[in-house]
Amino acid sequence: MKRSKTLVGTSKGLVVFYLENHTVVETKIHFKGFPVSMIYVDALTQTWWVALSHKHWGEKLHFSADFGTTWHAAGLPSFKGFDYKPGVGAALKKIWVMQRIDKNDPQKLRLGTEPGGLFFSDDGGKSFQLNEALWNHPSRTNNNQWFGTGKDFPFIHSILVDPRDSQHVYVGVSCAGVFETIDSGNSWHPCNNGLVAAYLPRTTPEVGHDPHQMLMCQSHPDVIWQQNHCGIFRTTDGGKIWKQLSDDSKVPHYGFALAIDNENPDVAWVIPAESDESRVPVDLKLRVCKTTDGGKTWRSLAAGLPQQNSFDLVLRHGFVRAPGLMSFGTTNGNLYCSFNDGENWQVLSNNLAPISTVAIE
Repeated sequence: MKRSKTLVGTSKGLVVFYLENHTVVETKIHFKGFPVSMIYVDALTQTWWVALSHKHWGEKLHFSADFGTTWHAAGLPSFKGFDYKPGVGAALKKIWVMQRIDKNDPQKLRLGTEPGGLFFSDDGGKSFQLNEALWNHPSRTNNNQWFGTGKDFPFIHSILVDPRDSQHVYVGVSCAGVFETIDSGNSWHPCNNGLVAAYLPRTTPEVGHDPHQMLMCQSHPDVIWQQNHCGIFRTTDGGKIWKQLSDDSKVPHYGFALAIDNENPDVAWVIPAESDESRVPVDLKLRVCKTTDGGKTWRSLAAGLPQQNSFDLVLRHGFVRAPGLMSFGTTNGNLYCSFNDGENWQVLSNNLAPISTVAIE
C-alpha cells in the first residue's frame, strides 16, 4: 500500500508523518526550531515548498524535489520600490500561500503575502515579481478599503485558479474580500456581492470583507466555498453572487478552517469556533461540521475528538482533505486525522508546537 504523507507546519518546524494502513510508521522533522508559515505540495511535480518566518532573518522560501531529503533556497518576493501608502515603504512580513497557475507548467507560480501582495514567478521560483495591477487597485491605494484585522496589514491567503482557464484567477484578501482576474492578472475587480461585513458601519461594501479561507470545487469550478469572519458563504456562479449558509444563532457559523469535496460541489466541512473575541471551540467541544446539501443543513462529527474543556483553535490552513484522508492541526499542537471523511477521528500527535498549516501528499 502506498504511504501517505501528512506535512505539518508548526511554530518549531516542519513535521512529516508517514502513514500506512491507517498507522504512523515514520516521522521526520525538517527546519527544527523555525516557524513554518506555509506549505505547498505541487501535485504535478511532487515538489514540496515551505516558507519560514525567521525572527532574525525574516521570511525564507525553500523547496525539495525529493520528499525532504534535500532542500534548496528559492527566490524571495520583494516590495523594494513600492510603497504601502504614500511615503511608507512596503516590506515583506509573511508568505501565506503558493499556487501553481498553469496545470501543465510547474515554472509558473504565484505567492500571496502580507502585506497584500500577489507575486508571480515564471522561472520555477528563482525570482518573483509583484502583480502591480492588484497592488495598485484603487480600493487599496485610494480608498483605504484594505486593512488588517488580527494583523497589522491585509494579506492574501487564498489563490484559486480556474482549471478550465489558467488566466482566470481569484484571490482572497483579509481584509478586503475576493478579487477576480480573467486576463492573468492584468486587471482585477472585486466580486463580493452577497457577503456581509458586520464589523463595518455599512455592512455590504464593495470591498472590505474578511474571507478566512476560500476553496474552489475542481470538478465544478463555478462553485466556491468561503469560511468568512461573518459566516459561511458559497457561490455557484463564479462569484457573481454569494449566499450565506449560516447565522450567528446556530452552529456552525464563525471559524477559520474549511475543507471541500472536489468531486461533489455540495459537500463541505468546517470547524466551528466561538466569536472573534474568544476564538475557542464552541462550548469548548472540538467538532467538525459537515454538509452534503450545499450548506442547507449541517451535521456535527465529533467521534474521537475532545468534548470538554478543549481550547483547540484550527487556523485557516490547518485543515485539509484528500481522497481517503482528512487531517487538521490545532494551536495547542494537537494533530487529528480521519480515514472516513470525518465520521471518526484519531490522534496522530498531542505533542507538537502550535500548528498553522497542514498538507497531504
